[in-house]
Amino acid sequence: MEKKIYTPGILQYIPFFYVIWSDDLVSASEVNVVERAIEKDTSLSDMEKVLLNSWLQVKNPPKNEEFKNWKQTISNSGIKLLEGETYPLTTFSQKVVCHYHETCPFNEHLKNIEVNLGIQPNHYNHLFEVEVEHIASANTYVAEELSVILKGKHAQVIDRFQEFIQHSLFDWDVHRQKEDFREVVLEQVKFLAENGYGAMAYPSAYGGTGDMEGYATIFENLMYVDGSLTIKFGVQFGLFGGSIQKLGTKYHHDTYLTDAGKATLLGCFAMTETGHGSNVRGIKTTATYRKEDDSLIINTPGENDNKEYIGNALHSKIASVFAQLIVDGKNEGVHAILVPLRNEKHELLPGIRIEDNGYKLGLNGVDNGKIWFNQVKVPRENLLNKYGKITDDGVYYSEIENPNKRFFTMLGTLVGGRICVARAGLGGAKMALTIAVKHALKRRQFNDSIKIQEDLLMDYPTHQLRLTPLVASAYVYNATLDKMMEIYCDESQPDKRKVETQVAGLKSIITWYANTTIQECREACGGKGYLLENRIADLKGDVDIFTTFEGDNNVLLQLAAKGVLSDFKSEFNSAGFSSVLKLLSQQLSDKLATVNPIYSNKVDTEHLYNPKFHKHAFDYRTRRLTYTLAMRIRDYIKKGVPSYQAFLKVQTHLLALGKAYSIELAYNTYLQFTENIQDEKHRALFQKLGTLFALYEIRKDASWYLEQGYIGGTKSKAIRQRVERLCTELRPHIHVLVDGFGIPDNCLTAPIAN
Repeated sequence: MEKKIYTPGILQYIPFFYVIWSDDLVSASEVNVVERAIEKDTSLSDMEKVLLNSWLQVKNPPKNEEFKNWKQTISNSGIKLLEGETYPLTTFSQKVVCHYHETCPFNEHLKNIEVNLGIQPNHYNHLFEVEVEHIASANTYVAEELSVILKGKHAQVIDRFQEFIQHSLFDWDVHRQKEDFREVVLEQVKFLAENGYGAMAYPSAYGGTGDMEGYATIFENLMYVDGSLTIKFGVQFGLFGGSIQKLGTKYHHDTYLTDAGKATLLGCFAMTETGHGSNVRGIKTTATYRKEDDSLIINTPGENDNKEYIGNALHSKIASVFAQLIVDGKNEGVHAILVPLRNEKHELLPGIRIEDNGYKLGLNGVDNGKIWFNQVKVPRENLLNKYGKITDDGVYYSEIENPNKRFFTMLGTLVGGRICVARAGLGGAKMALTIAVKHALKRRQFNDSIKIQEDLLMDYPTHQLRLTPLVASAYVYNATLDKMMEIYCDESQPDKRKVETQVAGLKSIITWYANTTIQECREACGGKGYLLENRIADLKGDVDIFTTFEGDNNVLLQLAAKGVLSDFKSEFNSAGFSSVLKLLSQQLSDKLATVNPIYSNKVDTEHLYNPKFHKHAFDYRTRRLTYTLAMRIRDYIKKGVPSYQAFLKVQTHLLALGKAYSIELAYNTYLQFTENIQDEKHRALFQKLGTLFALYEIRKDASWYLEQGYIGGTKSKAIRQRVERLCTELRPHIHVLVDGFGIPDNCLTAPIAN
């Protein structure tokens, strides 16, 4: 075949025409995009425009001979792609022109074609059969620098802790027998306590440093060692010790807190009951005050009223037991009481019955059990009495007169635990993502040419779309949880109800995200991800339970939604709903205006990448769901439906609002975080991750936005294309992004990650 020479103007369009015609499915909209670009391209002569337009006739496509000329011209250019680098088709086209001609300026009109048709960078190399050089690409970012930004003010604490867990005691291994596994985990917990990590969040007078924020960061880092260790650590020092610290007074602190922090006194946290689950207010265990001997009698009234899934149940000597406190015949509501379980010989005390929960889906290094109490007597001093006490003359007294407010104030002290569970879930997700991405950067599979190597998994568009948005989400949630813990620990804000609402929603979406991410990573690693040695299998089993402990996610989302409804000012109960409606009538009386059609179909890059659009989209969803939910409940109540039943009728709406509010909160928190990054280059990268997170989340709820008319079909399609493009643009940095999580090398023992 005679070699055909094209002018620079024609040549620059040939790679685009080849891609467009390669699937024989050229649409009218694609033709219009290219025709508009050609018309506006002043670098083209009239004759060149005529020729190019002649190749755009759907009913009269280019001849096969012309098509072969295009391919030969491209192949003979000798252009090579560097594996791992991003080459938009516009750049590739420019390189082809540069090979044949001395002048080859960059053409913005071609860029518009590439963007509007959604042609992804690097996804065309097989069409052209260009050579891909399999050498490491030069990255413009350094993992350690990203890690420093993520760690923030906790960098020193995290670095010191990561050095500490290099001890051989923390080496990961497969444990087949739960009894052996539990002993290993117990030894690890005690070793952590001996080195000051157990008491970290306690005041200095009790062996700690008062660093609850730092405690949360090491809690996440423990997930890199093992999930069972993380949870047992949390039960001993966070739940058991934390209940003494947060619900007890100086007497309890002086008597128990130091030993709890040292793990010389092992304890458990007995709140949940088999028959009542998340309904803490409805638990049946009683603590009845007996005035004649100044004692409390702890009792399990029915066989199904036992404490369930209690971590540390077999190793502990004492429990923080949540029970209905009955004084002088009156139920004063749920309170916590310290109840000894075993003597110095580790024998059960009279009236105590404990059973092992046995093997579980995961966390088999944690000794979960069931506990029953049969008229167990403890002294009055064992009542953790910060928010309610029994006086010396046997009278109940609390500075918080309203029992509802008192109940939620007590439970509000557990917010720190929910943040830690979310952090542990996030740690599991980061671990799985790091393993999956590192595997995808080594594993090769498929290629239609026998002349060159198979392609890396990470170079497949579908693989990028599976993992990259999840990596971006990890960065967003990391910054969000850091901020939530900072707010929770701020003693200048004693009312924790707002942060309790926020954390309830965040714990839900983040632990669900963690489970989804780990499953996606397992599948992305194929059969290798199924092997225990590669750690993802254990992460699946361990993190699964995070969606239902420290509060079932569906229940917590309803709590978050009720918090939104009441503007964080009512007490989340049906009796206070009239005040909720009054608030809404003031704040949301104006019906939400219909979205401008021009806005709903605006698809330019500047708009779709603009944080103002993301903020508006999330805010619109939250406000509209709030307004419509309130109106539905109001209508039910007007018809005489009891408030409790009205809430049951709108449960799915409550969940939708809780999710929407939590996603908006996470995005806004992350946006503030990125604005404080000093280095412009790093700020741009972190902002791009935020953009991907926002568009990915909007895309996931596209059906709702389409139903509301907030976006049109054109915009929905553009958002999908933008998500795919951002994933490809981040491809050269994906290795650095997962290394930026800062997981210690000694914890990345999975063979497929090394």
